[in-house]
Amino acid sequence: MQMKTRLDTAAGLARSLAIYYGQPWRRQALRRFYEGLVSPGDLVFDIGAHAGSRSKTLLSLGAQVVAVEPQPVFADLIEKHFAGRLAGFERVAVGAEVGEISLRISSRHPTVTSTSRRFIDSVRDADGFRQVRWDREITVPMTTLDLLIERYGRPDFCKIDCEGAEADILRGLSSPVRLIAFEYIPAMPSVTREAIARLTALGDYRFNRVVGEKHQFINSGWKDAIAMLRELAELPPASPSGDIYARLES
Repeated sequence: MQMKTRLDTAAGLARSLAIYYGQPWRRQALRRFYEGLVSPGDLVFDIGAHAGSRSKTLLSLGAQVVAVEPQPVFADLIEKHFAGRLAGFERVAVGAEVGEISLRISSRHPTVTSTSRRFIDSVRDADGFRQVRWDREITVPMTTLDLLIERYGRPDFCKIDCEGAEADILRGLSSPVRLIAFEYIPAMPSVTREAIARLTALGDYRFNRVVGEKHQFINSGWKDAIAMLRELAELPPASPSGDIYARLES
């Protein structure tokens, strides 16, 4: 069994590296997209850094990057290849409070590893997830965005990609950040609604979104929370996931 798990983990890591690093045109599109959002010297939090592809792109733009990744296979990869270039690296989960949390790992599909039981229960029968099995569970330390800010400073941009834990992570933030991006999953609309509600409680935010890995905004202008929620409510549950960007207006 241990040998099978090791083989599955190696295959899963290889698949992730192929997805994130094997398509240079997508990396170039991401760099062009981030150039419009991030300036040299900006402090950026990469929450859910996975294989480090976003951190690498942000570093290439001159940003100071704090990467956070609790999954051992990805954390080892980042520590080996990026840690010396990062402003900080944390092998922890991020959530609403300090403590410990169960991390449910898919050895074959490590990018959908999650701390959110709600995420796993919601998507396991959805298109694109039927072949996924969360076959391991470990306990990892958990911190909050507030404590990361206390340690490293307030980021100019915070990217969150944690498979259904986005709203929980934002509950651990008590004051606004200039620009935040978090993953949305149409099959889990409640998490997105909770995340947007949390942000609007913190400040005057406007919203836009990106579908999948296209690295371009869907809307020509930024929308208020009501308009964005209305737009998202029209998406069928089988629609592809993407990222919502929240920009503080004042």
